[in-house]
Amino acid sequence: MWFPIVYNIGEFSPESGTITTYGLPNSSPNTSDGLVDITPGSDGNLWFTERNKIGKISPLTGQITEYNIPIANAGPKGITNGPDGNLRFTEANANQIGKISSQTGKITEYNIPANDSYPVRITAGPDGNLWFTEQNGDQIGKISSQTGQIIEYSIPTANAGPFDITSGPDGDLWFTEENINNIGKISAATGVITEYPVGN
Repeated sequence: MWFPIVYNIGEFSPESGTITTYGLPNSSPNTSDGLVDITPGSDGNLWFTERNKIGKISPLTGQITEYNIPIANAGPKGITNGPDGNLRFTEANANQIGKISSQTGKITEYNIPANDSYPVRITAGPDGNLWFTEQNGDQIGKISSQTGQIIEYSIPTANAGPFDITSGPDGDLWFTEENINNIGKISAATGVITEYPVGN
């Protein structure tokens, strides 16, 4: 199991219970905002977000490679593998969705229509698109893996603060509403959103 731990990537062995850490190149509390998210890529590496960079680590050797995001202070947060074998990630500060080629490391960026939406988490949907949360925009976004077109869906409750999102076994997307203690569901087919209160 691999996981981000502030300025390192950690590897946990379930068999021995040991943890091995791999430090980022030229990273320290003064030069890095820390690691946020990590996901397996189609190329066999683990890909992660860090301060204005996308990184990958080889699970075989522990070698880390980093790729600079074109826009300064983009604030990458969530990252996920796409249906085309490339990675998609959110750029919270730059209000964009990024795509990085798992083969070449080339980064392409797509502007989110809503201003200051602050995209946080992103996941691959059952429909072949990528779905993401807009924490400030109170919307769920969908970006086409083929064209990069973005469609946004407004959450019915104001100031919901959507944060995490994942694909469910029912073929829909499920997300957290951090500010109002709800779980939301959005239909991948229609974009209809249903909200469910979480018990105290």
